[in-house]
Amino acid sequence: MITKDTIIADVIKENQNAVAILMSFGMGCVGCPSSQMETIEQACSIHGLELEEVLAKLNEK
Repeated sequence: MITKDTIIADVIKENQNAVAILMSFGMGCVGCPSSQMETIEQACSIHGLELEEVLAKLNEK
């Protein structure tokens, strides 16, 4: 399960659709080396996104 503390690199490993999902929320820099070590919570905060909405989408089966 992806949580607010999961780092972007692990999100991408865990969910094969993560890059497309994150980009759909406007996170165009998910491939940047520095973003790989950010948590989902940090990335949502930086991009002004609703954390729970992003987590729900990433954890959909």
